[in-house]
Amino acid sequence: MSEISISSLKEQTSEVPLLALVNAQLQARAVKTTKGGKPYFDLTFADSTGSLDLKVWSDTPLYSEAENLPLNTIVRLEGEWTQNQYGVNGSGVSWARLDDVAIANFLAGDPVTRDKQEKDFKEITALCESMSDPRLKRLVAYFFEKMGDRFRRTAAARKNHHARRGGLVEHVAQMMRSADAICGVYPELNRDLMISGVLFHDCGKLWENSYPEDGFGQIHSKYGEMLGHIPLGIELVNKLWHDLLDSSEFEDFSESKPATEDVRIHLLHLIGSHHGSMEFGSPVLPKTPEAHALHYIDNLDAKMEMLRDAYQNATELAPGIYNKVFPLPANLVKPLPEYTV
Repeated sequence: MSEISISSLKEQTSEVPLLALVNAQLQARAVKTTKGGKPYFDLTFADSTGSLDLKVWSDTPLYSEAENLPLNTIVRLEGEWTQNQYGVNGSGVSWARLDDVAIANFLAGDPVTRDKQEKDFKEITALCESMSDPRLKRLVAYFFEKMGDRFRRTAAARKNHHARRGGLVEHVAQMMRSADAICGVYPELNRDLMISGVLFHDCGKLWENSYPEDGFGQIHSKYGEMLGHIPLGIELVNKLWHDLLDSSEFEDFSESKPATEDVRIHLLHLIGSHHGSMEFGSPVLPKTPEAHALHYIDNLDAKMEMLRDAYQNATELAPGIYNKVFPLPANLVKPLPEYTV
């Protein structure tokens, strides 16, 4: 029986049962009831590659174990796995706790994901270093000094896209590559503002979607719940900016153009408007070329990640046609391959 990650499990499962082992950490447990009044546990497990929901019914031996399994416990799940339109299902599932060596290997993360995020982080820092405005470069460096470790273990969302430890690094890196590319197509875009705006647009998620140092279950914080990542992001960037203003860092920029205060307010506008509309949580609508571009880049990368996940998890309804996967709006069709001779 092979040992695989959660993302590999989702890729490999189908209507045909797959025997597999998965190491995962218990992230959440909810007690629910079927329409017939039968209680069950809805458990959420996670690893460095994603999350997995598992239902444990009251008439199975695992039910009492599920009731007493502490949150954040790391276990090895063993069972037969299938997939339908609702996701991955496990049958005959059992679990066992890992020893210290296995736990250390688990917390190190999936090697493929870890290597990808390392490369993405290096590209983020390189693109930030390539900016011309010394004020934005210093702000970025200060952010990494203060929050770099937390940034690298934060997800881009709680679900739907890049919802894994380090997912924000992947999301930001891909957005920066896109921003860098389109700045060469649309010269009216301020490249420094685009690069820094991409870095900071979701920085409030360091409180909304972060992970502990020793686990793969997202933290729920009072700040994330009561304020949300956009106000938190504005507050964080304001705090970092004023720290630099109150030091000697910005003394040489009093005569710089554009004015330092204009740079600050334009950057904050990108954070505040990046959802694109008030309906989706932005307190202000995009009002600059960079704000419009950032919104579409953010939306595009989120949608492309959702599509990748959907093709991995969807059930084929007919040749080349797959069922609708939330939150995408319709059934999927197999992409057209590249032309070959």
